[in-house]
Amino acid sequence: MKFMTPGFMREWIQLIKKDGLKEFLRQKGWKIVAGIFVFYLIRDSILYILIPYLIINNIVQCQ
Repeated sequence: MKFMTPGFMREWIQLIKKDGLKEFLRQKGWKIVAGIFVFYLIRDSILYILIPYLIINNIVQCQ
């Protein structure tokens, strides 16, 4: 699956393996952590709030 990993991710993984997570965060900054947090926030909002709302809304209107 190495061919499916983007180049920048390979660099980040090597940096984490070589220097550790603290050094990775020191070099790349907290933007990485914020980006991951926002990604999961949006993904989970769609998955657990929006999709069930649309399903229930459609079922209620079909009566």
